[in-house]
Order: sequence, then structure tokens, then C-alpha cells
Amino acid sequence: MEYTSLIIQCEVTMCGIFGTVLKQGKAVELITDGLKRLEYRGYDSIGVAMIDNGELHLRKDMGKLEEVIENLNINEMNGLVGMGHTRWATHGAPNMINAHPHLDGSGQIALVHNGVIENFMELKDELIEKDHNFVSRTDTEVIPHLIQEEMKADVGLKDAILRVLRRLKGSYAIVVVTSLEPDKIYCARHESPLVLGVSGEGTYCASDVPAMLPYTNKVNYLRNGELAVLDVDGYQIMKISDGSYVERGLEEITWSLEMAEKQGYQHYMLKEITEQPTSLRDGLRLQEQYIDLITQFLDRGKEVLLTAAGTSYHSCLAASYIFSKIARLTTYPVVSSEFIERYGSTVGIDSIVLTVSQSGETYDTLKAIDHARMKAATVLGITNTVGSTLTRVSRAYIVQQSGPEIGVAATKTFTSQVLVFAQLAMRLAKMRGKLSQDELDEFDENLHRVPDMVEEALARNDDRIKELAEKLKDDKLFLFLGRGISAATALEGRLKVLEITYVPSLAYPAGESKHGPISIVEDGVACIFICPRGDTHSHIIGSIMEMKARGAKIISICEEGDNDIIRLSDEVIEMPIGIPETLSPIPYIVPLQLLSYRLAVMKGLDPDMPRNLAKSVTVP
Repeated sequence: MEYTSLIIQCEVTMCGIFGTVLKQGKAVELITDGLKRLEYRGYDSIGVAMIDNGELHLRKDMGKLEEVIENLNINEMNGLVGMGHTRWATHGAPNMINAHPHLDGSGQIALVHNGVIENFMELKDELIEKDHNFVSRTDTEVIPHLIQEEMKADVGLKDAILRVLRRLKGSYAIVVVTSLEPDKIYCARHESPLVLGVSGEGTYCASDVPAMLPYTNKVNYLRNGELAVLDVDGYQIMKISDGSYVERGLEEITWSLEMAEKQGYQHYMLKEITEQPTSLRDGLRLQEQYIDLITQFLDRGKEVLLTAAGTSYHSCLAASYIFSKIARLTTYPVVSSEFIERYGSTVGIDSIVLTVSQSGETYDTLKAIDHARMKAATVLGITNTVGSTLTRVSRAYIVQQSGPEIGVAATKTFTSQVLVFAQLAMRLAKMRGKLSQDELDEFDENLHRVPDMVEEALARNDDRIKELAEKLKDDKLFLFLGRGISAATALEGRLKVLEITYVPSLAYPAGESKHGPISIVEDGVACIFICPRGDTHSHIIGSIMEMKARGAKIISICEEGDNDIIRLSDEVIEMPIGIPETLSPIPYIVPLQLLSYRLAVMKGLDPDMPRNLAKSVTVP
């Protein structure tokens, strides 16, 4: 069987949407201006749909906003009703066909979408049997076709949209303009953000507040499971479940535009830390057949090497424990810059090289896999950037679904990558028969609890982290220690502190601390222990006692009510109960991300722009 490069065919929530219904003027000027204010979200293509004299007009292409606007003469489009979209591709090479908006078969309904439709393949097959033709590789295109199909039952547009929304599984922010009702915009939301706005000049919808701030600061945040119908005089909101109407007043935004771009957060890093429950929920919506393809390659390899740099390497290190525990697969994590020296002479046709890079352009990582390909090894990829070099050279790859990450210090990148690895390990365990069905069901249930665990960890620890950072802000050294898979968490926590606070820090497997690190421990040295419940719990207690005996200041991240750890610690960050040790790096890294952020801010540093660092290391 011949395999070609394949990826997950879904959209993430980080694309930009702006729509408006105006009383007078040119709506397209507001739309393109709104899209410019959403550029910070990241994108690779743009598109605009306008209603002019009752007819639908659409222009779209890949490229930078200014270039596409100029090349397609978008600002010459007329009409009082329209919408625009900036797309962050998560499947297929970014191009004009995959750009939004997408049309139904009649060309009368245009739709843009942020989010992930989990059951789109099933819906697409159903529509193909009814002679619908599709032109793109997106999940989005099924939605306007479904609306068209529902209207054949002689129902109005609103009811057709409601029927379709009830069939969709996954996350979405959807906006529709159509020549069938040329004076309205329909929008709906489930998990992906969408905001409504009203002024004396018209009505607006956008994926984020900054797009509409120049026109209004009076907004209504659409909630999960709601559909809104916009016209020139305002909007009506109804529940998707039963069509009943919802009354809710407007909120007044007092943020500056700069703060609005960060959704009210002081820095992108904090915004991205708090986005992790959403990025993780999207990361659980990978299409099963593509996970199966990657696991087939992993299963047939005689050796599996995991290679990456920086934060992505730490996700590989965590993955090596997960693959061993769950799938009984031995893997070898290796830093990309050391790959050729370490394995270059032995890698070959029976080797599987699973490569991880947020940008897909990391120099050392690409150099490593170029060497592996020359030796006939099979290269697989996990990335966050479609169209990157990694996606072009990988035999098969998965997009991690975390959306654009603007802060230089990776946060949601790490948690999303570990989540992808956990899903691969679970599927491989099922393929190999290494877990019983009950064990698989339990692991899957825990996987789907992870976003809620992270959400709870964020909610319960923000004030605690601020308090702790105040106590630690003048410390000159940090030592991070963990056992088993928590060693990876310790390394990633250490990296965050190094990157944005510049405080010298060490991270070690706790069992190795007596082989060097213990020599620098004295009264008051901060030792941060990662202590989830599990097989390593009793051993980490011994490590804590060793450091405590030498006067260390013990800071522990442990499960709520873990009295054995709490009794030995000077400071404790308590985590939600029931997090399996195998999945612990995802929620347990969150307090360390927050701690590094708070320390940097208290030191007067900019966590979004740490010195001497770049988001993607593309040079040797």
C-alpha cells in the first residue's frame, strides 16, 4: 500500500471573522479593517463575501492581507452586508480553494467557520450520495451544503440552519451571508468564540473584540449553543436546541485596542496559558483514520526515534514514558541538534523518525530529518503549521490543533503535543492488544477529562501563584525535580523560568539529584518538586526529605489533600484530584507556566519578548 502525506482535516479556533450589516457606506472597508485588527491571531489566506443588489459576490486567496486585498481589488466590492475571514490552515497546503468563505452547491449561501467539525466525513459521505460536489479539503464546506439540503424540505433559512447546527459535532463559530436573505447575517457558536456588536451605524459580529472596537464598544458575547440573526437594526439570539429566544443586555468594553487584542490580558503569554483548555479540546478532535495511519507506521518500525528541540523535545521525553507505559513501545527521544552524531550512522530503512516542531521550520530538526530521509528512514511529523517544510517532507503528519502561538515561550504548544502523543499511544495499545477494553476506556475517559483538569488548575491556582511568585521573586537559583514522566515536566518548567526570568535554574530526574545537584543545595535554595499520585509517589517523598535535610525551601505541586507531600513542604500548589500520572505533564506544567510568567512580570521583564530568543529557530 502506498502512503502519501496526510494530515488532520479540521479547522482551529484561532482564525479571524468579521461581519457587518450597515445602514450606509461600504461594508467592505469595515470588513478589511476588522480583519487587519485580527492579524495577530495568525493566518495564511483571506476571503470576503458581499451582498450587492441582492447578489452574492466572493473573493478569496492565500497570502498576506494587504496583498490579497490589492491583487483581488477587494476594496472595490460594494454592498451593505458582508463578512470576511482570515484562515489559519490545519490541513492541506494553504490555497485559494481551501480559503474561506465556502459556498453551497447553488452558489447562494456563503459560510465561514472557526473550529473543528468532528463528524464532517460522515456528513460529507451522506451529501455525496445525494449528488453534492465538493471542491475543497476542509470540514467547513459540508455546512453550507447541509443547509442547502435541509432547505429542500421546504423550510426557511433560519430553520434549516438550526437543523444543521443540531447535527454538527465539535466546535464552531459560524457566520452565513446569503442572497436568499440579503439583508441579514446568521451566526452561531459552540466553544469557538464569537462576539456581537451594535452601534448607530449598524450591527457587527467578530471572532474577537478588537475587530469592532473602532465602531462600537457595546458588545454581546454569544454563548455556547446560540444562534444570532443580525440585521441593520440589531440582532435576535435564540437557543439552537429548541429555537427559543434569549434576552441579554450589552456589555461595555473599556479596554484599549492593544489590550483588546490580548482579550484583556497584559501579555500574549498569559492569554495563551489560559487558552489551553480550548486548544486541548480541539486537540482531542483529531480524525481517527489519521491517528491510525501514524500508529501503523510506529508499529512496523524496528526502532522509533522521537526528535525535536526545546519545548517540543520535552514533549518527546514525556511521550517516551507514555508509549512505554501504555503501548509497550520503546522509543528514543533525542535533541535534534544531536540526532546525526548520536544516531546518524545507525538510522536506516527500518527506522521510524517521529519529528515534532511547532513551526515546522526548526533548523536543527529539519537537518536531522533530511539525514534520516537520505538513509531511507520513514519520517513522520507533528506540527502546528500547515505548509511548513516539515509537512512537505513527512510521510504522514498530524496538526496538533493549538492554533497560532504569539508569545515566544511555548505554553499551549507543549500541552497540545503531549495530548497528541497520548492519543497515538492509546491507539497503538489498542492495535497491539496491550490494554484490555476496560483499561482503554478508562484511559480515554481520562484523556477527555484533561481539558477540564487544566481549566480547574488555572482557576484554583492563579491567586496562589501570584502569592508564591511574590515570595520567590528575589531568589537567585531554582532546582526543578521530578521522577518518571515528571522529569519531563521538571525540564519544561525549568525552561520556562530560564527563558523569561533569566534566573539560573536546573532540572533533573529526582533520583539523580544526589549525583551533582545536591552539592549546591543549602539553606533557602528553592527546590520545586512535581509530585503527582502514581508509581513514583513514594520515591519523590524520599527525594524531598533529602533536600529538606539540607535546608532547601521545598515547593511542591501535588494532588489536593496529599498530606504526605504537604507535611514536608514549605509551599504547596494543590492540583485537582484524579489526574493519572501518565497524563500529569499536561495539567502539572500549568502552574509552572504561570509561575514563570508572574516572576517575569514582577521583575519588570516582558515575557512575550525574552532577550536573545526567537519563536522559531531557523538558523544554525
